[in-house]
Amino acid sequence: MATQQDAVTRANFDEVILPIYAPAEFIPVKGKGSRVWDQQGKEYVDFAGGIAVTALGHCHPALVETLKTQGETLWHISNVFTNEPALRLARKLIDATFAERVVFMNSGTEANETAFKLARFYASTRHSPYKTKIIAFHNSFHGRSLFTVTVGGQPKYSDGFGPKPADIIHVPFNDLHAVKAVMDDHTCAVVVEPIQGEGGVTAATPEFLQGLRELCDQHNALLVFDEVQCGMGRSGDLFAYMHYGVTPDILTSAKALGGGFPISAMLTTNEIASVFHAGSHGSTYGGNPLACAVAGTAFDIINTPEVLNGVNARRQLFVKHLQQIGEKYQLFSEIRGMGLLVGAELAAPLKGRARDFLYAAADAGVMVLNAGPDVMRFAPSLVIDEQDIDEGMRRFASAVEKVVNG
Repeated sequence: MATQQDAVTRANFDEVILPIYAPAEFIPVKGKGSRVWDQQGKEYVDFAGGIAVTALGHCHPALVETLKTQGETLWHISNVFTNEPALRLARKLIDATFAERVVFMNSGTEANETAFKLARFYASTRHSPYKTKIIAFHNSFHGRSLFTVTVGGQPKYSDGFGPKPADIIHVPFNDLHAVKAVMDDHTCAVVVEPIQGEGGVTAATPEFLQGLRELCDQHNALLVFDEVQCGMGRSGDLFAYMHYGVTPDILTSAKALGGGFPISAMLTTNEIASVFHAGSHGSTYGGNPLACAVAGTAFDIINTPEVLNGVNARRQLFVKHLQQIGEKYQLFSEIRGMGLLVGAELAAPLKGRARDFLYAAADAGVMVLNAGPDVMRFAPSLVIDEQDIDEGMRRFASAVEKVVNG
């Protein structure tokens, strides 16, 4: 019988894990701040942030202390009861945003599932049972459940799983005329990422989001912002809607909300929340004391001028390095995104080779992401040290040189 002391290798993954991931060849075993070490002791600079999750880096001392304290106090009691950490976190979110009601789940998928169910239930309750249409956007990503993956605008993730939820329409992102062409009084919601993450790190234009707000108001539809990836300080504001000055009816948050501990939230108003009642929706683990305590500490740190103001300063340093690398190797056609969600689109003839650069970067000791085959994505800690940015970019430059020069 295997024991905890048995050595594990990357080869074990192919023997025991469902083949839905293609992990790197190395196995990280320790992280501190924006540095990670693998089984062989090799060090990496982390520009990936667990896909925009570890917003305060690895093993932030305040989060560790909260986890230890709550771990010795109360882990789980179910939603038959409420708990103090959940109530405190809910109050913090409400006080800092447009929201008047919050519900906690465990992942971005679950938060979005809750949002989409609420939007349809609200429309059918307040307006008409035929008001079910959801408008979403090409290249969007909203989760992996059958409902959320269908609302997401990438068929490669939803095809092959049988009949999909109906009455979901996709149009081009940042194209207000396309939305107007399909918007009608049967529309219950428009669902949008203010900054598309998986779809290529593309930010919405202010005119686009303002236009969506106006169309939703005209047709009694709800505007749903998926801020799972771009929220919690990632844009330089606590939530991206604040940057745009456009207030949604429903907002979802996850990833950075727990600083690495699984938790998500759906935020909305009293009026919209009022259509739900006990039993309308639920979650076994959602809002558990352990997750909410850690998220409460992460929220207190992220929602400060020091951290939020520092995001754009760090972005400028990332962009400066990427521009220098891009100019030297004719690598990028565009550097985009917002705050510390940075996308660098590969120029021809290097389009389609994002994974090559990702693997080469790992070999060079820096962890990066891609967003599709043509875009390199960077989503580091919001408090990453400038020295780590400089060193990580030096390593990334060496990786680029190897790929470009063959």
